[in-house]
Amino acid sequence: MKNADSKESGDASGENPGEKPRGELFIQAAAMPADTNPNGDIFGGWLLSQMDIAGGIAARSHSGGRTVTIAVESMIFKKPVQVGDVVSCYADLEKVGRTSMTFLIEVWTLRRDSFVREKVTEGVFTYVAIGPDGKPREIEQETMSA
Repeated sequence: MKNADSKESGDASGENPGEKPRGELFIQAAAMPADTNPNGDIFGGWLLSQMDIAGGIAARSHSGGRTVTIAVESMIFKKPVQVGDVVSCYADLEKVGRTSMTFLIEVWTLRRDSFVREKVTEGVFTYVAIGPDGKPREIEQETMSA
């Protein structure tokens, strides 16, 4: 069964026809009225938190344990998110170090009224694997599934 985010919509992003999300889907959420800014669009901070949650889940999966966010290297808001849009966050592993992982996180929406899928935001997030003592730990290469 296909989920709503996999719906074909022709021109997926409006900018790059046929463009598809990079990486793996980690979370989906509905944009709700409580998440709006004074202009009625979804607050950028809410969107950033959804991206960090998705990246954190991806980092935990790839490192085989607890991780922390250490950097958001770039963030681009391409289009606003509206109340009722379904927000889908995809994470694509770009780089792995001894203790760190860098992911490109893309956010795509399925528009509430038109059912058009569009890329609205992307950013680069870095996470560090940590042990029970809260200190960085090496990432075991065999636990990663890039």
